[in-house]
Amino acid sequence: MNVNIDKHLIHHSKNIKEAMFLLNRLAMDAILFVIDEHENLKGSLTDGDIRRGMLNGATLETEVINIIHPNPKFTRRNAVNLEELIALREKNFKIIPVLEAETDKIIDIINFRTQKSYLPIDVVIMAGGRGSRLWPLTKNTPKPLLKINDKSVIDYSIERLQKYGITNFHVSVNYLKEKVIGHLSKYDDHINFNVIEEEKPLGTIGVLHQNINYNCDSVLVLNGDLISAIDFEMFYLDFISKDADISILTIPWKVDVPYGIIESTDGVVSGLKEKPTYTYYANGGAYLIKRDILKYLPKDTFYNATDFVHLMMQKKKKVVSFPFKGYWLDIGSHEDFKRAQDEVNFSE
Repeated sequence: MNVNIDKHLIHHSKNIKEAMFLLNRLAMDAILFVIDEHENLKGSLTDGDIRRGMLNGATLETEVINIIHPNPKFTRRNAVNLEELIALREKNFKIIPVLEAETDKIIDIINFRTQKSYLPIDVVIMAGGRGSRLWPLTKNTPKPLLKINDKSVIDYSIERLQKYGITNFHVSVNYLKEKVIGHLSKYDDHINFNVIEEEKPLGTIGVLHQNINYNCDSVLVLNGDLISAIDFEMFYLDFISKDADISILTIPWKVDVPYGIIESTDGVVSGLKEKPTYTYYANGGAYLIKRDILKYLPKDTFYNATDFVHLMMQKKKKVVSFPFKGYWLDIGSHEDFKRAQDEVNFSE
């Protein structure tokens, strides 16, 4: 539940004077959603609705139900049409209520002034590794809690995902798990954290089949040591448009060859390239996966994401890539850790 949802709600029996007071407090987010005694959405109310109502004879004591806009835009939990939301966003709709799947009760508020999107995905953050290459920094601090400019590594991912409207988080923990669990407790109730405690290391993806209750049909798996400026909306839209079973985020990796390269076939030279640069695409440590293929993961077994990708390719599932050229850094070594301290300022 959005901790700020109540400030956008007003009972249908309240009068215009009370509504004006609430709208004034909302400032840039000045819209109210009118609800009945069952907390079901009946309409919306803005300053413009009040002006039109008073021009038509309403007074400060008139009940707001008499002047509402009766057909406000909304979406439903677990039935989010992202393309429709994007269209509303482009038409400058800023505040959109989210209703329960089966009723008209408001359970969340989308605020496009403070967030980028509202993606219908679950997120699994892998935060159980020992971070051996960063020793002794990780002797008493798990790698996801290392500080980059006074903020923990994992917080960069969580806060960015929040901007895309994601609230269902599953975090796998193992090494120094009590510290990670304690750190996650600082987030408010708007984020649903499900902590998965690995009794033994399960690899980079083995934990996904550990009786997790997913809320959405798509699951984003993210390494807990990443700092990036990934556009998760574009990643998701690409995944959906390709009807993929798995999409792998890939990072361009350029290799400069310091010598002239001769191209030949059967010893016959067909060309020469002087000190060329080749671009390859590396695994970016982020995957979008259809929930229904997670059944192929073996339970309680060490299993890496690359193993799962190979298995799905063998089963003729559709595996695609999503090239990403923005900021991306895997905090895997002391050099990466120092680089992050100098570079991380891409805040969007």
